[in-house]
Amino acid sequence: MRRLLYIFLVLLIFGLFLLIYSLRFKAKGPGEVSPISKVVESKLIIISPHWEGIRQEFTRAFKRWYQEEAGVEVELEWLDQGGTSDDLRYVKSEFSRRPEGIEIDLFFGGGKDIYLELGHLGLLLPYRIPDDLLKEIPAAFSGIALRDPDYQWYGAALSGFGIIYNKIILKENNLPVPADWEDLADERFFGWVGSGDPRSSGTARMMYEIILQAYGFEKGFDIITRLAGNVRSFRRSSSDVPKDVTLGEAAVGLAIDFYAWSEIHRVGEEKIGYALPKKLTVINPDSIGILRGAPHLELAQAFIRFVLSEEGQRLWMLPKGAPGGPEEFELLRMPVLPAMYEKYKDETSVRLNPFKWGEAFDYDSEKGARRYGILNDFLGAMVIDTHDELKRAWKAVIDAGLPETLVKELSEPPLTEAELLSLADSTWSDQRVRNETIARWVKFAINKYARVKKHAQQF
Repeated sequence: MRRLLYIFLVLLIFGLFLLIYSLRFKAKGPGEVSPISKVVESKLIIISPHWEGIRQEFTRAFKRWYQEEAGVEVELEWLDQGGTSDDLRYVKSEFSRRPEGIEIDLFFGGGKDIYLELGHLGLLLPYRIPDDLLKEIPAAFSGIALRDPDYQWYGAALSGFGIIYNKIILKENNLPVPADWEDLADERFFGWVGSGDPRSSGTARMMYEIILQAYGFEKGFDIITRLAGNVRSFRRSSSDVPKDVTLGEAAVGLAIDFYAWSEIHRVGEEKIGYALPKKLTVINPDSIGILRGAPHLELAQAFIRFVLSEEGQRLWMLPKGAPGGPEEFELLRMPVLPAMYEKYKDETSVRLNPFKWGEAFDYDSEKGARRYGILNDFLGAMVIDTHDELKRAWKAVIDAGLPETLVKELSEPPLTEAELLSLADSTWSDQRVRNETIARWVKFAINKYARVKKHAQQF
């Protein structure tokens, strides 16, 4: 009798084990993964230009969330090659050598245009998040898509691009408070403007792209040329610009909203101000997507669900120490879920509800993505690698009383917008063509600035 009872208990335990095992790995449906299924490997690898505060807060919160969701402890490894543009170059280079996958799961941050390029190259994996979460994210606002129609990427947070300024420095030097991009091209700001290098900073590249689109290519390049002539020096990281403005090294600077708000939060509104040029800037999604061949696909999908959930979204906007908020770093970012602004309006330090702002212009993301790489090279040749020559020419034009003919000559581009886009679409991937063209642009710029300086000195 005891032997039969023992056999019965063993069979019962074995049956329960099989039942639990089958439930844990039962699929929910096409494109979805059971929230309690267990991953084989527990390290998620993310390439991201995000700063350390975002990395630490999302690591800490996701590990806790996933432990509760799946009963599994995970680790996150973050990679960065020095900024958005460098990260993009690295990913494309690695895929050229290993097209099946590069042992990285996710690209997180860096705006939106790079995700359009990655998608066009077939380097992103589509993932449709659950419908109850998907319906909370608008497909677009102010004409800008917040998620890919084929679910290759999602906006994870929103970013505004504007002008940070030091109120004390402006007052002491009798400088005007800037309201739009053209104000930064004013000769009174000579030596007082701060900017990142668009070749290493995705934020800086986006702002120069915005200027070209908001004013049109010809006028936009004129503004960029004179603005660059006013730049003290180009910083590799855009995060250094707001710090320079706070320290008084620059009076004004190109800045993404959260870096500006961070400085305002740190030193006070009586010292630092921030302006989003009305009808001349955009609020853009800072996105996330799964890379082709992701080695930990299920975990990557879970991370996207977390980032877009309320648990992830409130990390962007709540003050540190608030229940459900960041623990060590204030992130000061705008969530992509509209409901968050009303729900946490009395707790957040985020100063703008972008869904009620209504002051953006119609930004062409496809155009921005098409010329992402070539625009960096173009600006590098015309105003950064030749910056010293530009500053000397611009100063000579200012001293000559700003003759209209010389201002126009100073800002003359070596090609039209149509020609730039044609190059981007055709031969720019040919390294020989690219190097020869950049060298030709540099020579054009140096000769132009020398000629303008000489003419200005004759006035």
